Amino acid sequence: QVQLVESGGGLVQPGGSLRLSCAASGFIFSTYAMSWYRQAPGKERELVAHIASPSGSTNYADSVKGRFTISRDNAKNAVYLQMNSLKAEDTAVYYCNAVHRSGALYTYWGQGTQVTVSS
Repeated sequence: QVQLVESGGGLVQPGGSLRLSCAASGFIFSTYAMSWYRQAPGKERELVAHIASPSGSTNYADSVKGRFTISRDNAKNAVYLQMNSLKAEDTAVYYCNAVHRSGALYTYWGQGTQVTVSS
């Protein structure tokens, strides 16, 4: 059974930090590119960060570049999103996503974790 389970979300003040984690199971993690997406109320889901495997190359949305860092640990079947200098605009449900390196025909989603940035 394939599972992607996010954790680490919560309430944080502007300028604060959070680290999101995604634990994967049920598939060969190292053969999948991993991404974090987010969706705010009334808005479309958007790509936040991406990390490939085995290269480990990363890509970020312009809105988070320099503030967020995506990383992965293939030995632990886990992907992380370190979020610093958080802004109110970062408030959203954050989703972990896995796409097989052969293409987008095989993809999995986590259940999401809420991040709220507010004073």
